[in-house]
Amino acid sequence: MLSRRTSGSVVCPSCGSLVGVNDDRCYSCGRANPGMWGFAPLLRQFGSDLGFVPLVIGASSVLYALSLIASGQSLVVMGRGFNILAPGGYTLLAFGASGSSPVFALGAWWSVLSATWLHGSLLHIVFNMMWVRDIGPSTADVVGPSRTVIIYVVSGVCGFLLSSLAGQYLPPIPLLFTSLSGAPLTVGASASIFGLLGALFHYGQKSGSSLIHGQAKQWALILFIYGLVMPGVDNFAHAGGFIGGYVTSVFFNPLTRERGDHMLVAVVCLVASFAATAYSLFSFWPYLGQ
Repeated sequence: MLSRRTSGSVVCPSCGSLVGVNDDRCYSCGRANPGMWGFAPLLRQFGSDLGFVPLVIGASSVLYALSLIASGQSLVVMGRGFNILAPGGYTLLAFGASGSSPVFALGAWWSVLSATWLHGSLLHIVFNMMWVRDIGPSTADVVGPSRTVIIYVVSGVCGFLLSSLAGQYLPPIPLLFTSLSGAPLTVGASASIFGLLGALFHYGQKSGSSLIHGQAKQWALILFIYGLVMPGVDNFAHAGGFIGGYVTSVFFNPLTRERGDHMLVAVVCLVASFAATAYSLFSFWPYLGQ
């Protein structure tokens, strides 16, 4: 079942036409190797069996648990505000936290990929995963599960990149209860969550669905206003994530059907994300537990 096909027919990932698994080129659209050397059926099975929400919640929870274990004496069990079961800052850095300090001071450019999957406290991951559970299925339904994974990863990169740039080059902007600034060290799925909202916002505009458009706008405004009121929220990451999700949705045109190529790109995004985490641990392992 989970093996390479060497005979029979498959669906072309680009146009959906039926082609031979060993055909050099699709006769309908001209795509080279439409059978992906026999691995196209495996990728299609992978995409239909692996749900977006279980993937995100499972991976984020595992990395959060590992960061708690690796924190050692730097683990904050009961801190101020939301800092309950909070991994140590240096441990988060070793796992791939992003921000102006890792990106510019340490050259950890890959952290814009890994930071989305990390969280700074128990309440942090609980609230973020609740939003993933609420928004993820809707996004997967309207744009497709593979494109949802791509949007999730790309918008996280955009969010943490904007936050790192703002933390490095922009002075803090004072607000009523807090200040608007980039973060020296930042983690969390919220940038990617805003990316899903940006994609839903665009889909509502493109499709003419006032319900989806209005709901996505309402959720984004509520979360963004909350971030402006509460201290310690990375609003630049939220803004960058929303823009990244919107632009990625524009690029894909969510009114077109999802193709097999999207699954391949989604797998590459996931592999790159977890490779970034592994490389961060390899590069900064002396920081663990500090």
